This record gives sequence, structure tokens and C-alpha cells, in this order.
Amino acid sequence: MSDFTLHDQASAPEQSKPLLEKSMKAFGMIPNLHAVMAEAPGVLEAYQQLHDLFLHSSFDADEQTVVWQTINVEHACHYCVPAHTAIAKSMKVSDTIVEALRNETALPSDKLEALRTFTLAMLRQRGVVSQAELQAFYDAGYSRRHALDVVLGLSQKVMSNYINHLAQTPVDEPFKAFAWSKSE
Repeated sequence: MSDFTLHDQASAPEQSKPLLEKSMKAFGMIPNLHAVMAEAPGVLEAYQQLHDLFLHSSFDADEQTVVWQTINVEHACHYCVPAHTAIAKSMKVSDTIVEALRNETALPSDKLEALRTFTLAMLRQRGVVSQAELQAFYDAGYSRRHALDVVLGLSQKVMSNYINHLAQTPVDEPFKAFAWSKSE
């Protein structure tokens, strides 16, 4: 069992209180991930900023979901896969895309599959991708900006996935309907 505190407005460090308020406004609740991150105000602030920046990246909602969920699934994040399933549904991402990502099956377009392949290469190879891998990404219709935005998404997801593993963050009630575990 984790010994990390799920902070609320009463227990959070002073610097985290306005950040938790921002979470409350954005999500209508304080997600448990944010409640854990509140222990370190800089971590919560950085995570919120990365999230906002990625939402305004060069990717549309489908592509954002591909990057997020590809990383979440690869990291076997018990918290982020269900959370981002709910987020994808709120962003009107098709169930076909959501289920393909959760189940690691083929995506409905070659372009989205190229994005998943490139994201996995960046993650697994820690950014050391070959010229051929980069060219395949470009040939699918992506640009240098898109490649850099994958790194932005990776930065956000490394924070959340690692913290969820460390803290054993409990899945929030609204996300429990989308519970997930990595298939063998």
C-alpha cells in the first residue's frame, strides 16, 4: 500500500492550493493524480503546464489521444489508461481509436498508426530514433514540429505514469468504468 497522501484543499501545502483549485475547475474534481502531486507544488504546476501545452500542440484530439495512450499502455499505467479513456470520450475521440489503443490493435488509419509507431520508438529508444524511423513519420504527413510535440507528450506522461507507479494512485470513481490492465 502506498504511503502517499491524497491531498485536498485542507491538507495541501499552501503553494499547491491554487493549483488544486485549477484542477477542480478543469475537471470538476481533484483527480487523485493531482492530489498526490500536490505534495510537491512544483511537480503539480509543471504537470498542469505540460498538460495545457500539449492540449495546444500541433496535434488534434485523436492524435493527442494516440500519443497519451500509447505511452500510458506501454508504461502499463493502471491510472492513466482509464483516465485518458474518459478524457478521450470527453474530447469526442471515436471508440474505435480508444479501444485500438487500449488493446494494442491496429488503428483505423495509417497516419495514426505511424504516430503510434513513432511515439513507441521515441519512448523505447529514449529519443534515439533512426533516420528511417523519422522519415517514415514525415512520410505519414507529420513534421519536425510534430516530432517535438511527441517529446512534449512524453514529458507529461513520464511524470504521471511514474508518479502513479510510485504512489499506487487509486483510480478515481469516474474513471473506474474504464479500468484496464496490460494484456500479456
